[in-house]
Amino acid sequence: MNLCLHFNKFPAVLEGFCDANWVTDNDETCIARSTMESEFIALELAGQEAEWLRNLVGDMPMWGSSVPVSIHCDSQAAIGIAKNYAYNGKRRHIRIRHGAVKELLKNGIISLEYVRSERNLADPLTKGLTRRIILETSRAMGLNPQD
Repeated sequence: MNLCLHFNKFPAVLEGFCDANWVTDNDETCIARSTMESEFIALELAGQEAEWLRNLVGDMPMWGSSVPVSIHCDSQAAIGIAKNYAYNGKRRHIRIRHGAVKELLKNGIISLEYVRSERNLADPLTKGLTRRIILETSRAMGLNPQD
């Protein structure tokens, strides 16, 4: 596939998509005990990246006002845990990550949005997909065939 990145002239926003591949993630140091925990860990890591990107573009004069980075996640359970400010002792091993996500939400650095799994642009990076779905998600990312 010969694809190139195209930029549109719509207002600039920062968006991120997160998904987890909890079976084969050898780099992860925290062991997830469930799919939800794996998705939550991916959400927290996406939050770290979002904070860094927001700080980077915040230093650019053309960017304008700082708005939260919208992180799209296909796990309603992970979003629910992130927005639940009460700490549940059953998830002690991800307590620090929960606190980090809670802080990012409270400070308006990120906002969380649910996205259906088939619309999650992170899927091609975590799953084996059909060629048709890869092309659809590539177009949604702004990757179009070279002219």
